[in-house]
Amino acid sequence: MDKFENVDVLLIEDNPTDAELTMRALNAGKLANHITWVKDGAEALEFIFRSGAYAERSTANPKLILLDLKLPKMDGVEVLKRIKADERTRIIPVVMVTSSAEGRDVAECYKLGVNSYVVKPVEFDAFSETVVKAGFYWMLVNKTP
Repeated sequence: MDKFENVDVLLIEDNPTDAELTMRALNAGKLANHITWVKDGAEALEFIFRSGAYAERSTANPKLILLDLKLPKMDGVEVLKRIKADERTRIIPVVMVTSSAEGRDVAECYKLGVNSYVVKPVEFDAFSETVVKAGFYWMLVNKTP
């Protein structure tokens, strides 16, 4: 079986500490069986569109994408733009999880079709709680096609 066969969550995050906290929170809340973490926008697009190192992964899309705004190689806005512009991926729920609370960032992401915009709390417990709440909604409450 392909190691990416049943990806529930694709986490696109360049900060290892934030990625680890996010994965711990999702696992502790039993919200995702399989989490794949990629560290930059270019790698994210390779994963999503099955190219480069991910050309052989299964055709199953993640059930949820958690996307950071500020990423190396290609920022989160560009990744979001490409996901939502493609018929094969536009229905995947994308939650922007970022430290930016700037109105223009929020507006731009919603204009491009983000499903939710979550500002990362600085404090560890609040960060974990926020991730669990977002994961609970998108993985268990929300119904996708």
